[in-house]
Amino acid sequence: MGKIAIERQGPVGLVTLTNPERHNALDDGVIEELTDAFRAMGSDAGVRLVVLSATGKSFCSGADIAWMKRMAGYTKEENLRDAEALGEMLRTLDSLPKPVIARVQGAAFGGGVGLIACCDMAVGLLPTTYALTEVKFGIVPATISPYVVAAIGARAARRYFLSAEKFDSADAFRMGLLSDLAASEDELDEKIGLLVDALLECGPLAQGEAKDLIRAVSSRQVDAAMIADTAQRIARLRASEEGREGLGAFLEKRKARWVPEES
Repeated sequence: MGKIAIERQGPVGLVTLTNPERHNALDDGVIEELTDAFRAMGSDAGVRLVVLSATGKSFCSGADIAWMKRMAGYTKEENLRDAEALGEMLRTLDSLPKPVIARVQGAAFGGGVGLIACCDMAVGLLPTTYALTEVKFGIVPATISPYVVAAIGARAARRYFLSAEKFDSADAFRMGLLSDLAASEDELDEKIGLLVDALLECGPLAQGEAKDLIRAVSSRQVDAAMIADTAQRIARLRASEEGREGLGAFLEKRKARWVPEES
């Protein structure tokens, strides 16, 4: 039986971790399911955005204990294949050409923090506990590190990668892992709904291009090559069908064609 659920509510794709008895822990099977789900959501033209959520008390507790026991007996080559599969799942989520929101209703450790960091925005419930505990087991959060460091910054990573301390939702918000906080499940859903409504007002092609733009300019020096690249991007989009429709809708004071009727 699968440990995730996939559904669509109109233009919104839902990917839900559904193994609360195991705190929605990750193992090789869950990683494969998530990879397939994210690829399907990315290629489905009817899906405008994705919400990643979980059931139960935990969002995701990281690696499943039974999987860790199996890994203890793996060869280096077998461990490499496992790590590469996790890396591909995270890359697929991070590079999805449409917005992804994490609905964080419970604790997130290790790979669970990595999942949140790969999403474009995340709303977390107060109080919730987070941790990067890998060094307690004599390993490091290697595969998730590019995304977590991008989310919380190198300085915070130096503390929490090295100490394995727990931190709460307020700290996660302050560091940038979460983009908003909610005091109750109802407020959590309300804030997710507001984000969904805002995202559906925007051009889907432009949103994918915006994600690519962020990757292209992050941590790079502003030089002639970057200036030329950004100029090319805006010129191309201004001349695109979506760009012309968006500008036309603004000037004509009407909704653009991509905005759902009920919005």
